[in-house]
Amino acid sequence: MSSPSPETARFFVALLPPQPVQDAITAIKQDIEQRFGSRAALRSPPHITLQPPFEWSLERLDELQHHLHSFARQQRPIPVVLEGFSAFPPRVIYVDVHQTAALMAVQPALVAHLDTHCGLREGYRYPGSNRPAPWPFTPHVTVGFRDLRPEAFHQAWAEFEHRPFSADFEVPTLTLLRHDGQIWRIFSELPLGASKA
Repeated sequence: MSSPSPETARFFVALLPPQPVQDAITAIKQDIEQRFGSRAALRSPPHITLQPPFEWSLERLDELQHHLHSFARQQRPIPVVLEGFSAFPPRVIYVDVHQTAALMAVQPALVAHLDTHCGLREGYRYPGSNRPAPWPFTPHVTVGFRDLRPEAFHQAWAEFEHRPFSADFEVPTLTLLRHDGQIWRIFSELPLGASKA
């Protein structure tokens, strides 16, 4: 008889805005829930996903934390600029994130680090191959998610397409989030440790 598989949980790695920016974006998510019926975006704090959700053994959590910490120590705090809204029609509306050099460099570096040290090969596969394809990274902060019905999407997008929103900040930590069966919660924060020269 085989032994039971170790318990796993779902995690992802993200950059979180400072609390005042999170509060402003959460208010937008709540408005979209009340007026357009999309509540899925409220199941996580406002964030920019760097490593998409993956299953991880709870017995190996120390290993995951160790490798995330060693990666974070080598990075500088990441400047982030949010400006306006964009969409992945016909379901997702998001706060647009400028594709700065620092942000566009840290994401593939993190994915490669977790692939090398943790064997994480989440994301797309090349057809007919086990080799992972690059995850198409479009940095964004979701406010209306996949439960936004197409007709509600079009109504909401007509309003948000030209709505102003801007924020400019530096993120000092990587955040590991864990799904508790209902929502995503902050599990740990890993300081970005490389000092500015």
